[in-house]
Amino acid sequence: MAALLLTVGLVAITACDKNNNVVIFSINDDVKLGQQVQAEIAADASYKILSTSDYPEAYAYLNALRDEILNSGKIAYKEQFSWQMHIVHDDNVLNAFATPGGYIYVYTGLIKYLDNADDLAGVLGHEMAHSDRRHTVRNLQKTYGVNMMLSIVLGNNPNALKEIAGQVAGTLAGLSFSREYETEADEQSVEYLSQTKYACNGAAYFFIKLNQSGSGGQQPEFLSTHPNPENRVENINKKASSIGCSTSLTSQGNYQALKSQLP
Repeated sequence: MAALLLTVGLVAITACDKNNNVVIFSINDDVKLGQQVQAEIAADASYKILSTSDYPEAYAYLNALRDEILNSGKIAYKEQFSWQMHIVHDDNVLNAFATPGGYIYVYTGLIKYLDNADDLAGVLGHEMAHSDRRHTVRNLQKTYGVNMMLSIVLGNNPNALKEIAGQVAGTLAGLSFSREYETEADEQSVEYLSQTKYACNGAAYFFIKLNQSGSGGQQPEFLSTHPNPENRVENINKKASSIGCSTSLTSQGNYQALKSQLP
């Protein structure tokens, strides 16, 4: 009987999302998980988040870049997710990540390492794709199984959401993606930027620089399962060629000003 009820509940709750992915979590569940992760990060002293009041110009720059991507017409959950930007002060980390529900975190080390706005736009597009394509909750569904995820959705395990959020915030385990998800995020970044003023293959320049000069710090999380920069560059440029989007770089002047505004 219990198995029958679980099956009935699963059929009733599970449906394809806007990207045709079968996910037990609803979009509201994504939003709740993202809010919980954001709260866990805010309470964790190891994340040194720069305040918007202390660095208004830097946040205005990043928010404008983010808005270009959001207004590309390619983001499925533009209205449902937060897309709130956070700058993490750590010059030794070349990383960025986005949580379920669209909370975006960019490290100062990454911003200072990149050469122009197109590079950063490419990386942001990649991370926003992870949120928009719901890669984290799809990962969690594989990791914890249908029963655990369904128990959260049905409210039968009230502590589980907080526990999972703590793990994601503490270790970024939920943000370590498969080769398939990384490739999808790379390709989505090209799609997003194709409708902006930025070079649609912006992310490729980051990987080119990594290949030429090395990371100079901690390896970015998004290289952990697909570490070959040459392959990433080839795939990104192939996608750009296939849709015929502009690969011309924008002016670098304003981006250098962004760097000077950071601590």
